[in-house]
Amino acid sequence: MSNLLVFPILIPLCTAVLLVILKEKILLQRIISTVSALFNIAVAIVLVSRIRADGIQTLHLGGWAPPYGIVFVGDMFAALLVLTAAVTSFGILLYSFGSIEAEREKAYYYVLFHFLLVGVYGSFLTGDIFNLFVFFEVLLISSYALISLGGTRLQLRESLKYLLINIVSSTLFVAAVAYLYAATGTLNMAHLSQRVAEAGQGGVLGVIAVLFLIVFSLKAGLFLFFWLPGSYSAPPSAVRSLFGALLTKVGLYAVLRTFTLIFIQDPGVTHTWIAWMAAAAMILGGLGAVAYNDIPRILNYNVIISVGFVAFGLAAANGDALNGAVFYLLHDMLSKGLLFILGGMMITIGGTDRLKDMGGLIKRYPLIGWMFFVLALAIVGIPPFSGFAGKVLLIRGGLDAGMLTLSLIGLGSSFLVLYSLIKIFRLAFWGDEPKGERSRVNLKGAAAVSAALLVLVIVMGTQAEWVYSYVSKAGDVLVHPALYIEAVMKE
Repeated sequence: MSNLLVFPILIPLCTAVLLVILKEKILLQRIISTVSALFNIAVAIVLVSRIRADGIQTLHLGGWAPPYGIVFVGDMFAALLVLTAAVTSFGILLYSFGSIEAEREKAYYYVLFHFLLVGVYGSFLTGDIFNLFVFFEVLLISSYALISLGGTRLQLRESLKYLLINIVSSTLFVAAVAYLYAATGTLNMAHLSQRVAEAGQGGVLGVIAVLFLIVFSLKAGLFLFFWLPGSYSAPPSAVRSLFGALLTKVGLYAVLRTFTLIFIQDPGVTHTWIAWMAAAAMILGGLGAVAYNDIPRILNYNVIISVGFVAFGLAAANGDALNGAVFYLLHDMLSKGLLFILGGMMITIGGTDRLKDMGGLIKRYPLIGWMFFVLALAIVGIPPFSGFAGKVLLIRGGLDAGMLTLSLIGLGSSFLVLYSLIKIFRLAFWGDEPKGERSRVNLKGAAAVSAALLVLVIVMGTQAEWVYSYVSKAGDVLVHPALYIEAVMKE
């Protein structure tokens, strides 16, 4: 057992509790938040190294052996997500210092930020499906507050949709957990995999599997994603970055974990549904991205496209496809966090989020413009950037699985992504500046954060073979769930 597994959860939890009593001391909140985030990155690096050297790590809380007690499980998939989330959230935290107004900072912004991270890390590391529900709720309660923090009319309107869809999905989630426990007598994920395999996935368990698929797809923005573009446009740019980088990824993680570990007996039903939803997300997300002319909605529809791409890998469910899904998920966390940061900077310097009212920004802010262009190439999947390796693995896995149509949809959606992002680059940075006096905004801190994240995106692409050595270990557990089961149940 490894006590290290609880630290990614414990650190932001203790930080959030401490910051509650420091409401008016903004500078101290920033310092403590920075130290906490750096500590979490260090813990995540050690955890990844430990898993690479010693295999899957487990922690049985209270000393209760599975399947009776609560268990935390750190395989390479979960650990890589924790590390990437820690790095991305650190960048967003630094960006928050210059972009969040003092009033919002005093309204427990950093407290909510760290509580949200508790939910994110806990969801990745728990080995118990009821505790997955608990950590989802911790994450969602924090996001409810963050999306409405400031109380503008747009925020209050869009938060109603966000609340409604997540309350419905959470109700279905707890009902699905109850039915699953009634049918199998356990909530431990590894033990659930054994019980479902013994009973077969037909009948009641088949219905429960579809119910879980609906729940996690709603939370990931894979199913009925109409709420996402508007809701993610409402909060400040730092919160949009946090949501775009992390929230849908937790839902995708839950889909990947559940349907490669527990409900794997009837892929003809569940994985066919996943394939259809992936196709719809890529097509409709792509059409939305090219149809709109305001920066937040274009970026939000790009989130939906990436959700569909990862789901495509799960639908194919072979080695290359699942390795590609993991690689692309890590790339998408970093790149979407950076994309929303750059989008927020563009809105700040342009004074508007509408592309028709922008133009000529390249003259005053060339660094931001060229960083956006390079990032756009990475997101599309142009070599040698980080999006290329993940997409190649996904397309190859899809073709090997006989999913030619879905593979072509994936390629086509990449062209729509390219068009939408180049449209932003062309209309915002080139052409004539709008008439009127434009004061120069100091964005040196945000630009430095963006440059650091962009370097990571580039390194992830140029050193793809080294990254793949870790990704393949994560993919092995998804392809061979017996590795996960054995690590959890052996004691």
